Amino acid sequence: MAAPNEITVPQLLRLIGTPDCPVIVDISIDPDFAEDPFLIPGSFRHPHTDIAGLKARLNGRACVITCQRGIKLSQGLVARLRADGLAAEYLSGGMYGWRDHPDTLRIPATALPAPVDGATLWVTRHRPKIDRIACPWLIRRFVDPDARFLFVSPAEVMGVAARYDAVPFDVLDVRFSHEGPLCTFDKMLSEFALSSDALDRLAQVVRAADTDTHDQSPQAAGLLALSVGLSRQYRDDQMMLEAGMALYDALYRWARDGQDEGHDWPADRAS
Repeated sequence: MAAPNEITVPQLLRLIGTPDCPVIVDISIDPDFAEDPFLIPGSFRHPHTDIAGLKARLNGRACVITCQRGIKLSQGLVARLRADGLAAEYLSGGMYGWRDHPDTLRIPATALPAPVDGATLWVTRHRPKIDRIACPWLIRRFVDPDARFLFVSPAEVMGVAARYDAVPFDVLDVRFSHEGPLCTFDKMLSEFALSSDALDRLAQVVRAADTDTHDQSPQAAGLLALSVGLSRQYRDDQMMLEAGMALYDALYRWARDGQDEGHDWPADRAS
């Protein structure tokens, strides 16, 4: 029987990419991490000795703690956090268990941009439509849940990036941008080694909508219509991003769990 403060790899895998995912904290010691420098999507590293700092960063949020093997390091910290009233679980099997499961995703630590004041900082053109909402959704759900995004005039993106140490995206001649027929969302999936049936299916829709190749995906025209509608509904780009997060949450769940479902009326009409 699983311990009451334990979460299994399949259970955590179902939560990653959704707004219900807990904060994931990797407390593997440096030598262990150096042997296998990969992260669970959305996780961050934190020393197991800095409990006060971790509690401040969690700010009351539920968390999953993982170490190399999921034994004394993570179980001990989870016990400490739970004793202080925090909702904490340890990952059964730890990072080895995650690594050895056939369906998990792992992000190379070297792919992550350096944080600015505790979280990654990104900048792109204002008035986002498709890529510039899809990419922030991907980053917050799979790379850095606390990531912040700046929307500025197109001519000022690179200057703002330089002045504020932000990562520019979806502009010409930067690491995260279009490449041939692929859009910036595709590029981010590649750079962060994020490949699953659901994300690949979602990428096809985003790419077709963003590059006006709607023949490549039946859902592309609908995504474009909703994206244009959001841009007309919200003058503030940050408010538009928050509304767009819910849109892409739903689209991801369609891509993961519901792509085979259709709809007709009456519901019981014979085919």
